[in-house]
Amino acid sequence: MSKNAYERLAVALDTLPNGFAATPARTELKLLEWIFSPDEACIASHLTGKLESADMIARRVGLEADTLNSKLNKLVERRFVWKDTKGDKHRYRLAPFVVGIYEAQMDEMDHEFAHLFEKYMADGGAAGIMKYEPAIHRVIPAHKAVKSEWILPYDDVKAILMKANSFRLNDCICRVEQEYIGRRCDFPIRSCLTFSSKERPANESDITKPEALAFLDHVEEIGLVHTVSNTIQGIGYVCNCCGCCCAVLRGITDWGIANSVAHANYYSSIDPDKCTECGTCIERCQVNAISEENGIAIVDPRRCIGCGLCVTRCPSEAAELTRKQESEIVHPPIDYATWEKERTCNRGLEA
Repeated sequence: MSKNAYERLAVALDTLPNGFAATPARTELKLLEWIFSPDEACIASHLTGKLESADMIARRVGLEADTLNSKLNKLVERRFVWKDTKGDKHRYRLAPFVVGIYEAQMDEMDHEFAHLFEKYMADGGAAGIMKYEPAIHRVIPAHKAVKSEWILPYDDVKAILMKANSFRLNDCICRVEQEYIGRRCDFPIRSCLTFSSKERPANESDITKPEALAFLDHVEEIGLVHTVSNTIQGIGYVCNCCGCCCAVLRGITDWGIANSVAHANYYSSIDPDKCTECGTCIERCQVNAISEENGIAIVDPRRCIGCGLCVTRCPSEAAELTRKQESEIVHPPIDYATWEKERTCNRGLEA
């Protein structure tokens, strides 16, 4: 019975816009067995991406509403279920595997889970999650790489932070997971910045607004790519990604998924007359979009994600980030609901 619950849960997660593809070895079931108890899997498998009352869900699960409500709230605490409250009305929906359930495993992560996740992603899980449009994450260019007069409003990372009131700096789950499988990354573990327009209860990860802005400058300096949720409104975090650890960029570097992250609406170019062959841009590019050809650095426009890291440290100012033509610009969905609707349609799940 419990096995069937995990299979139903896997199907429920794959029915969400984010996806949770089945793999030949059914590694996704082993992941769910590691994360969920049989009882939790049974309850979660009856949820969908639509917000519903405990009464509605209880009828499908076969439990009294009060009993189910208590169990649902425990799943909310573990971040497996999302809860919406308006007045005294509570509604629940299933969280996606990514971004959602996987990220909730930060404190529980161990050697077994890390290796299961790696196998799942390599065996087709990554493609099932990352190959569809709109992408889950999008790139925001380095602040120092773009001209203020032509930067798109939703790409101004510092302006986004200026609207927030509370800030936290957390460990990157991708780098934590990579440590468990034996890879070491020189970039800092504590590099995921979350923020909110609301004041939040005090937390050991809290930092001030000036510290948050200074941290963004720091990660640009050391060579990390800013990525955020692929929407215009409702952004609550900035991930600072490397091509060796971070799953969205490993979609490009490890799993051959060119659109695993939405590229910024800018492209890099290098002036051959100014290039001094120092190799800094090649070293800083996190997706291997720059190579040396006849002693000159060359950008592959198909692979360039428009992050601007090559620009910010070029000693001869040969690298430049340019805004794409209007006909080439792809604007993000306005909000998460729109993102889910577009993604559902593109995955052929609309019916």
